[in-house]
Amino acid sequence: MSVALDTPAARLSSDEAGELAARHGLTPAVQRPPLPEYLRQLWGRRHFTVAYARARLTALYATARLGQIWHVLTPLFNVAVYWLIFGYLLDKKAGTGDNYIAFLSVGMFVFTYSRESIATGTWSISNRIELVRAMHFPRACLPIASTLVQLQQLVLSMGIVISICLATGEPFGARWLLLVPALALQTVFNLGCGMLMARIGARNHDIGELVPFLLRTWMYTCGVFYSIAKVTGHAPRIIRLLLESNPGAIYIELARHALLDGYAQLTPHVWILAAVWAAVALVTGLVVCWQAEDKYGRG
Repeated sequence: MSVALDTPAARLSSDEAGELAARHGLTPAVQRPPLPEYLRQLWGRRHFTVAYARARLTALYATARLGQIWHVLTPLFNVAVYWLIFGYLLDKKAGTGDNYIAFLSVGMFVFTYSRESIATGTWSISNRIELVRAMHFPRACLPIASTLVQLQQLVLSMGIVISICLATGEPFGARWLLLVPALALQTVFNLGCGMLMARIGARNHDIGELVPFLLRTWMYTCGVFYSIAKVTGHAPRIIRLLLESNPGAIYIELARHALLDGYAQLTPHVWILAAVWAAVALVTGLVVCWQAEDKYGRG
């Protein structure tokens, strides 16, 4: 008597499979913990996050002879190009104070910090899928580490910006200390945006084609190389409010107010908006990233 070896095995429904797993004490390999527990796990992995950020920074320019200097050279080249176009050929210096080089440098380097944090955060999970599948840790560690990499590079960049300000005649004063809380709020904002974009990038790989275009468009609305107040002087009030409330423009304005003595006075509500944008971005990014914790790494 022959036995059929190709008889298909009986398939279990999801409920039956769940009951069978529970009966034998099996649990899912990856589960989404409650948000408070997730925050505790993030804090517990803080040393891993910092070490990973340092390793990424070391490897980032390992094949480039000038290393991290390229992170400074690229914005400096952009400053030179934008000065030639907007400062010299188009003469858009009106409303920027009496030091356009410093005005442009502050805007370029501060915006680069947010732009690179968001761009690298977008791919922080999807480009490390082997690590996600091999190790158990809060996935938000990866976009946080990406932002920390950019923060370390910002420290070098700010040294260049301060040197430019001093070299172009900006007086050093106590107001320069306002740069610290301004960049701290920007860092919180970047962390939130990085976690939000990490979730989007992990689900939709085509977003990589769109992100550079969106970030470039955002730059043109942030007043990096022109005065928003001057350009929108005859525009409808709603347009001016939208541009002035743009988070990219807000953090640039705070940095310029701290470093540029001849720049326009800062309205008090800018600090409030900067704090609100930072809080909203952080909470939204964290929650959105946490909600997909049990889905990262799945085919």
